[in-house]
Amino acid sequence: MSASGGTKAIIAAFLANLGIAITKLIAWAFSGSSSMLAEAVHSFADSGNQLLLIFGGRKARRAADKEHPFGYGRERYVYAFVVAIILFSVGGLFSIYEGIEKIQHPHPLEVPWLPILVLVIAIVLESFSLRTAIKESNPLRGRQSWVQFVRRAKAPELPVVLLEDVAALLGLVFALFGVGLTILTGNPLFDAIGTLMIGTLLIVVAIVLGIETKSLLVGEGANDADVEKIERAITAGPEIERIIHMKTLYLGPDELLVAAKLGFAADQRLLEVAAATNVIEQRIRQAVPAARVIYIEPDVYVDPHHTAPPTDAIVIKGLE
Repeated sequence: MSASGGTKAIIAAFLANLGIAITKLIAWAFSGSSSMLAEAVHSFADSGNQLLLIFGGRKARRAADKEHPFGYGRERYVYAFVVAIILFSVGGLFSIYEGIEKIQHPHPLEVPWLPILVLVIAIVLESFSLRTAIKESNPLRGRQSWVQFVRRAKAPELPVVLLEDVAALLGLVFALFGVGLTILTGNPLFDAIGTLMIGTLLIVVAIVLGIETKSLLVGEGANDADVEKIERAITAGPEIERIIHMKTLYLGPDELLVAAKLGFAADQRLLEVAAATNVIEQRIRQAVPAARVIYIEPDVYVDPHHTAPPTDAIVIKGLE
């Protein structure tokens, strides 16, 4: 996986979630707390999600072939979307079901100190996982806010891990709230309420992840800053008269396609156009390294306000 994939953050989250999940499951077995069971399922789901992200990164590294001439970069988007579905179904819906079940069939907590101990330890471990994700994200985030980073990031792994870690920490606080009030009041209803809060949180996070990854799957273009860099790179030299139109599309998190129709002078020769095209492509790649696939169509710009095109206009198309 590429550096933007945040492999370190994914592995840190996987190890933390797996250890926490096993501990929560043991605490649930001894205490009978529904919040602990919901949190255990949540952590197991998160562990599976991190494995899916790693697997998706490996699949995305496959070389382009005849069936997929632009490569497999979008595999990472597919697996990130699957993560959102798992978080919604396995994590959120199960927690809601468990909370309703606990309201309908309440039972007191056994060994009440154990869930509290496990939750406190889990909060510490999840904090370290979130710290790693933040550290890995900061170089890519730049001056963006965290909301902007999650919404605009083209590599899905770090936003997924960040949202999962934040949801995990909030879920632990909700579980601590439910278990703590149940211990203090002796009323198991609070444990059920904590479970419902965890389920609602997971569903909200899953919906946010689903919306963002769906947009990436459908196909997103370069952000405004990169579009401006590409346009400046194209017009930086004397090769063309103007940009007629340009489109961009992310083929994967680290691979941007640029397609542009450029207006050349009508009297230029084919060799001159070809040489100019190569120079422009080099400038684009220097300005935006992710622009790895570039298609330039030379043309002669005709002002639509003119009643007739110039008589000496020569249109050259289809040159790559």
